Amino acid sequence: MFKTIGLFAHVDSGKTSLAEQILYETNVIRTKGRVDHQNTFLDHHSIEKQRGITVFTEQASFKYNESIYYLLDTPGHIDFSSEMERAIKVLDYAIVIINGFEGVQSHTETIVDCLKQYHIPMVFFINKVDREGVDIERVLTQLRLNLGVNPIYLPNELDLSELPIEIIEQLAELNEDLLDYFLENKRDSQFWLTTFKQQIRMQNICPVFSGSALKNIGITSFLKQFDELTETTYDRTAPFKGRVYKIRYDEKGDRITYLKVLSGNLAVKDSIKTSATEEGEKVNQIRYYQGKKFETTPIAQAGELIGVTGLTHTMAGQIIGHEIKREEGLLQPVMRVSVLYPQSLNAKDVLAIFKKLEDEDPMLLVLWNEVTQSIDVSVMGSIQLEVLKEIVQERFDLSIEFSPRKVIYQETITNQVIGSGHYEPLKHYAEVHLQLEPGQRGSGVTFESVCSTEELELSHQKLIETHIFEKTHLGILTGSSLTDVHIKLITGRAHQKHTSGGDFREATYRAIRQGLEQAKNLLLEPYYTVKFEVEMDLMGRILTDLKKMSGKFENPIIQENKCLITGTVPVATFMDYPSEFLSYTKGAGRISLNVAGYDICHNPEEVISEIAYDKAADRLNPSGSVFCAKGSGFIVPWDEVDEYMHCKVKKIATPYEK
Repeated sequence: MFKTIGLFAHVDSGKTSLAEQILYETNVIRTKGRVDHQNTFLDHHSIEKQRGITVFTEQASFKYNESIYYLLDTPGHIDFSSEMERAIKVLDYAIVIINGFEGVQSHTETIVDCLKQYHIPMVFFINKVDREGVDIERVLTQLRLNLGVNPIYLPNELDLSELPIEIIEQLAELNEDLLDYFLENKRDSQFWLTTFKQQIRMQNICPVFSGSALKNIGITSFLKQFDELTETTYDRTAPFKGRVYKIRYDEKGDRITYLKVLSGNLAVKDSIKTSATEEGEKVNQIRYYQGKKFETTPIAQAGELIGVTGLTHTMAGQIIGHEIKREEGLLQPVMRVSVLYPQSLNAKDVLAIFKKLEDEDPMLLVLWNEVTQSIDVSVMGSIQLEVLKEIVQERFDLSIEFSPRKVIYQETITNQVIGSGHYEPLKHYAEVHLQLEPGQRGSGVTFESVCSTEELELSHQKLIETHIFEKTHLGILTGSSLTDVHIKLITGRAHQKHTSGGDFREATYRAIRQGLEQAKNLLLEPYYTVKFEVEMDLMGRILTDLKKMSGKFENPIIQENKCLITGTVPVATFMDYPSEFLSYTKGAGRISLNVAGYDICHNPEEVISEIAYDKAADRLNPSGSVFCAKGSGFIVPWDEVDEYMHCKVKKIATPYEK
């Protein structure tokens, strides 16, 4: 049985130490490394050794009883959340490590939320129980209240073949059928163990273990119980399908696609479809990775985690094989910077370096900014920037700096409009009418078609849908990305002779833009959720600071001589505050933050004025349409196109027409 497991934790909870202990117990490594000794098996990159944190997701495998486990050690710092999220998508089970002394911390909440979104079964390991002051009951309460999970605590050395009555009672409370079975005095051990496994897979309960990774307390019993409570099934007879979870370049410059085989088998020299438009690519080599080392195999089967060479069009996060799909991540960067490099260098060469880094981490979203003539990248925070500088220096021998961080804004609409686009230069033809309406906050751009196939054949409708999602559409307030908009295809028109591939692309883009010109547009900015734990005498200052930063907060919770303050605050006003907080508290206070998503900008007029986006000068995003008369094309401005359109669509009154 193949099982892929991932280790997750808030930084400094002992995650990498647990990985070392597991690999030592299963005879993968002969000696246990330590983070503070810079000799751990999976944190083998020089940057990780120097900083004492996990930056890159690395994998190892081990055999335990009848199962082969693939273990992924993921980053614990919020700045590398996108790396962590990509690993989540290939897991069978997640092991979330809790620092028993500190309890549930801020990034743990982000991790668990992400695991819930992807429906990954979770178990918890309360670490560092050898420290004085660790209260397991307190941690279990935090798991229920802070994380919203249903924990079942399993003492070390528990015999799962004879579950104690307390655990059976917890299982019986999960639904009426189980309760009835329990009340009928059914104590069949195998039934309740099978139920335990099922309820874990269904994410209705979360087993909780405890021990000390560093002192090797409880690790043996944890492995035994975990193995007994987990199971997987994979279809090896189905066509090949795999999910890519990372891209890396090895020391020789070979591009490695790391993937999970979800179904079927994959053999060397097999041809794989990695995109809808490209031809299949041939697999040159299949590798089993053990840390930074690997061995090759001629074939891999469903359930295995492998590295593959020969694939050049794969992207981290996508599904390949008989099904091809790309999914956006839940955790998106909220800040952008420009790359500052020596003027003696060619911008194209530097851009090529960052495009290679973007290949490995798609969330960098590397762009060449035509207006400022700069290379812009998206980031989560300052630690990521420091690591990026070190990576560029180490791998490409290039010394760079970054401009000050700027917030990534987004735009949406607050009313319903119909946008029309027409593209008809000589010997081309396409017309599209789209209804744009506000979507739920955080929903991104969604699509549906209500167009009859009698008006526009299905292949053209699918083409329009492709063009809606193939690029990031920009708003007209600041040129920021459009989000939280539901787009409906109302109708369209093609020409049997003159319509060619790119015509619907042009018409679709123009329809979206023309709709935005009519709409009531809204600027959005990212927010943090913040938590402070400080002495009582600092409560007033923090509340005052939050107000100055346009933040909102709940009533402080007083606990003896300390207070707990929670709230939300714009990233733009708060990004530099943590260092100020550490300074005036002299390290005695605790602060934690997580990206809460986007909401209405607190100072839109100021931001719009500062960015000074000229929508009319944006030639890549025109809102007018192209029509043809007397053998030549001509452009009609957005506010006049309705008179020229060939499909007559009843327009929705906009705020400017009322």
